[in-house]
Amino acid sequence: MASIMGRPAGQQEHVSMEVYECVRARRTIRRFRPDPVPEAVITRVLRAGRWAPSSRNQQPWHFIVIRDRDTLKSLGKIAASGPFVADAPVVIAIAMENADRPDLDAGRALQQMELVAWSEGLGTCFVNLSVEEQNRKVKGILGIPAEIELIALLPFGYRPKSPRTGGKHRKPLATIAHEETFGQPYS
Repeated sequence: MASIMGRPAGQQEHVSMEVYECVRARRTIRRFRPDPVPEAVITRVLRAGRWAPSSRNQQPWHFIVIRDRDTLKSLGKIAASGPFVADAPVVIAIAMENADRPDLDAGRALQQMELVAWSEGLGTCFVNLSVEEQNRKVKGILGIPAEIELIALLPFGYRPKSPRTGGKHRKPLATIAHEETFGQPYS
């Protein structure tokens, strides 16, 4: 038998509760401290996006790191659903090139970036750019070619205070999880 992740064949894999805790605790953050985000942290966030799975392993993403205050203010004025990008120390734009499933693949990269950022003490709230006029203007500011699809802006910054880490309102598992067929409660 082959070894999985350096473990002898047949040995049970240990699941890290740190990842589970990060998923459970992550919250949407729209206010940021002005502290700069170190380059090493930005690189870890970018690598998390790069390591995301993609349809047919196309890896169609481009990540544009923006720190210029004037550019961030301009983006904040354009992005109606995310004026808070103007106050973030750093924003990463996610653009997709020749993607079979751009929203799905961008979402996978985005989620991994969010989780790594959270584990580093950062917060974020993705800003959708589905309004054509806003998307076009942001692409112009960032120099994104017309054939590249701009999906979202991810503003990152240190959280202003420790947000609550438990008790997010979620539907009970019994109302959303089914077993074998829809309507059959998951046991």
